[in-house]
Amino acid sequence: MGIESLLIFIIIGAVAGWLAGLIVSGFGFGLLGNIVVGIVGALIAGWLFPMIGFSIGGGVLASIIHATIGAVILLVLIKVFKRA
Repeated sequence: MGIESLLIFIIIGAVAGWLAGLIVSGFGFGLLGNIVVGIVGALIAGWLFPMIGFSIGGGVLASIIHATIGAVILLVLIKVFKRA
């Protein structure tokens, strides 16, 4: 993985984590936390979506949407476990 790919990966993770924090109200982890949430969300979505046959497409925008959906799933799970 080149430095450009790593930078794009981090930027997509940051944007996805930030968007997920806006969608799931009450959650904000700062810049580094949002990057981690976005990256973990992308991993969750990358694992879950092929299992259910869901595909968004390719490109940066599709990657952001994909990672955001996964990050929202992650934040909802965190919210559920924090209440329990």
